[in-house]
Amino acid sequence: MGTMIGDRSTSDVVARLRTPDGRDEWIYCHAHILIQKSKYFADRLSESWPTCQILDSRNCVEVYCQEHDFDHYITVLRLFYVTTRCSVTNTCHGVKNTLGILQVAVDLGCPEIISTCVDFLEASPWEEAEEEEILKVIPGMGLIAEPILGRLQPVNQTTIVKIFLSATMFATSELSPTMVDLKTSAQEQIEYMLTEDDDAPLLTADEDIKSKVRQYFKGLLSRFTNTVKSACETGDVHKFQSFLVDMSWACQILAKLELLKDFVENWMDASENMVKAIDNISQSQQENTLETKLKVLEITSKVLEAIAYGSVILPTVKRLHMVRNWLPFVRSLKSSIDSLTTDENDCLVVKIDGEIWQSLESSFVSIILALPSGEQAEILSEWLANKHIRYPDLSEVFEVWCYRSKVANRRLANMTSSNGMIKML
Repeated sequence: MGTMIGDRSTSDVVARLRTPDGRDEWIYCHAHILIQKSKYFADRLSESWPTCQILDSRNCVEVYCQEHDFDHYITVLRLFYVTTRCSVTNTCHGVKNTLGILQVAVDLGCPEIISTCVDFLEASPWEEAEEEEILKVIPGMGLIAEPILGRLQPVNQTTIVKIFLSATMFATSELSPTMVDLKTSAQEQIEYMLTEDDDAPLLTADEDIKSKVRQYFKGLLSRFTNTVKSACETGDVHKFQSFLVDMSWACQILAKLELLKDFVENWMDASENMVKAIDNISQSQQENTLETKLKVLEITSKVLEAIAYGSVILPTVKRLHMVRNWLPFVRSLKSSIDSLTTDENDCLVVKIDGEIWQSLESSFVSIILALPSGEQAEILSEWLANKHIRYPDLSEVFEVWCYRSKVANRRLANMTSSNGMIKML
């Protein structure tokens, strides 16, 4: 039978564990094991270190520790008596416990236990709280614990770009319905990589990256256009509805990469068919109509905002096309939502951010004000005769149009100067 911790009959040293709270426990041990396993005990039990004699001429080594570390000290002492590395690993019992054991092993100078704990922590999955604790403790241990931090080290930019492009290619590919969860996960991480929060974005796209990304999204946008067209022709709108999630994500990503022009032009080209597809949904799937309309509204708001404030420059005919397609849609949807009743708890059935309505109204005003006066007049005539005149409110457009029209002859009376240049009076 081997030597056992706590065997008073064979022990020749007492490890006396004490805490500031008054806890005091004597552990009967064996000097040759303590000296072999721990530098701390080897120093304390050397002939050069004065020791006190207690109980049957045994040496006593006092070890002071905090209350929260007490059990870990007991565990480390017991591990001195474990003969195989596998058994030591089995004693770790989770990341948090192993971290406590490691700290004690470092304090007592126990290379074998340190090595085992480091290997265990380096190979184990961590929960978020455990990771935060590791970041507090491990860096102060120096090189002996450095392998634990391997998964937390910064990644070089080349690797980041490679995984970003791979994820983007996957997330914009045509995938089977069984891959939806994987695609959604990839889309979320791509957005996270480009988002500036407490930390800077993971990468800044150069022209080469933007060129590749544009090609990946070209396929996605093309498939969306074909899907919308098919929904109008066949009445099958299920695929169109599922595509809207991808398009909302695409709008955000391309805006972050300053590539929104491709998206805006694609959305514009599909606008007429999109409104028809939504009409098909209204006729066949009443329960899904409002959700679909709100998703379309959300994306359209971002598209119109980009046009209104110069992020994307479009010629007059395309801007007018956007107004004529989406102004009636937005006006009708706003009226429908405003007329919805409340449920039994007196809560609105539909909740939509009021800032979207405000943004849409501001965008329409800005876009219309930039159109030629003749087109403005047609839009204003329709607005003044419409029963939904309250939204969007085009009073500002009407006021500016009246002023410009009244003073136009005077301001442009002498347009050409002697050198042929336009002269504004």
